[in-house]
Amino acid sequence: MTRSDPAPQRSIRHSLTRTKSVEQSMADTDEPGSQLKKSLTWIDLTVFGVSVVIGAGIFTITASTAGNLAGPAISISFIMAAIACGLAALCYAEFASTVPVAGSAYTFGYATFGEFLAWILGWDLVLEFAVGAAVVSKGWSSYLGTVFGFSGGTAEVGGLDVDWGALVIVAAITTLLVLGTKLSSRVSAVITAVKVAVVLLVIIVGFFYVKTSNYSNFIPDSEPSESGGKSVESTLFSLITGGGDSNYGWYGLLAAASIVFFAFIGFDVVATTAEETKNPKRDVPRGILTSLAIVTVLYVLVTIVVTGMVNYKDLATSAGDGEPKNLAYAFGLNGITWAEKAISIGALAGLTTVVMVLMLGQARVLFAMSRDGLLPRGLGKTSARGTPARIQILVGVVVAVVAGFFPIDKLEEMVNVGTLFAFVVVAAGVIVLRRKRPDLKRGFTVPWMPVIPILAIVSCVWLMLNLSALTWIRFVVWMAIGVLFYFLYSRRHSMVGRRERGEVDSVDGKATHPVGSET
Repeated sequence: MTRSDPAPQRSIRHSLTRTKSVEQSMADTDEPGSQLKKSLTWIDLTVFGVSVVIGAGIFTITASTAGNLAGPAISISFIMAAIACGLAALCYAEFASTVPVAGSAYTFGYATFGEFLAWILGWDLVLEFAVGAAVVSKGWSSYLGTVFGFSGGTAEVGGLDVDWGALVIVAAITTLLVLGTKLSSRVSAVITAVKVAVVLLVIIVGFFYVKTSNYSNFIPDSEPSESGGKSVESTLFSLITGGGDSNYGWYGLLAAASIVFFAFIGFDVVATTAEETKNPKRDVPRGILTSLAIVTVLYVLVTIVVTGMVNYKDLATSAGDGEPKNLAYAFGLNGITWAEKAISIGALAGLTTVVMVLMLGQARVLFAMSRDGLLPRGLGKTSARGTPARIQILVGVVVAVVAGFFPIDKLEEMVNVGTLFAFVVVAAGVIVLRRKRPDLKRGFTVPWMPVIPILAIVSCVWLMLNLSALTWIRFVVWMAIGVLFYFLYSRRHSMVGRRERGEVDSVDGKATHPVGSET
């Protein structure tokens, strides 16, 4: 009996772990027809960061999460989530200043852990950005009805519920992003100024209606949830430790931290624009850290005010009309009707920029993957305006279909687990790249190496464990689909692999042999 040839196994193992050098990543940014226009400054990046982070969190999940899970201790949940994000942000800042290439965690993973994990990260970011944009665009649609006095931007067409409000905002933003990144930044800056003004209004006006008695029982006693026991809706941590399915208490506070983490999603989008930044080694770290610092302060102040204005039980979904509560509802209970309308307008503006930046980030990740051949190379082309127009339009179509025609309740938790997974890999990658390539010039370095990255990994894994078991099941299924796509298409069409096989020139990427030819 003859032994099987180990060469195919070696080939598969090699393709999974082959890395794309930092030098090659930088060289690819000059490839004709695939060049992104460098037009952004650190102020533009800060605006993008603030514009994407302030939106869904403050206007849609702050009040409801306090009412359903954490009570007044929701401010602690936000601080926990901010610490995890801050630790990860330091790692993103070092990577982005070292490898200023579109793609964010995907590009960083390719340079450190190899092609397969890079693909997994890219697939994971599709979940974060595309699903996140769909979730937020549906929130935008509901606020559209609040502002203009109708029942939301939905209509029944042929027996099918169509969210036309979500379709409108996605189409408008796709058009804007195709026209240019700098133009998008200017529009985002104007809208961001409006919503930050509304947030400050919430803090200042709400402060005068705070009742200290609402802070009593700061961490409410644990209560059994409607399921009455253990279920897939329980957090993974509570199932492991026997806590079961409960609200409030420490389990509720920890679960809330994992959910409000959704409010911080987006600062990592800043890293995806590194290739379009004039001075990425300086500006990207500034943009990431400045935007995160601003939004953390605003978030904590808002949570303190809203839980002081209204008893947390009045913010529970089961209270009143049985609908999830938001900031406008809290102000309405205090009879501040004019502020309620202002908050709704601010939310509409805020969610607009969230959708914009998430779709921008999604296009940059897919652009990098296409340029590397893991997705069809024809998608990785830029227009005369220096934007990845083909991919941006494709992203717009996908987000519009998901948001316009499908119910997507609970998907924000899937976005969270995907983002946290990316944060873990980036934090580990900083340690690996420091050891493998100490010679690289870094515009920013993580202090207290490797303590900070290790703390980032631990804190993100901790938040992941406090997401529901059902979220984990959905996440595993999504990743399994991604693995299948990699082996059926991406592994064979990888530009790194084709360069190794001599099918394309190692410098300019032009084909020397067709895919599938013998070399």
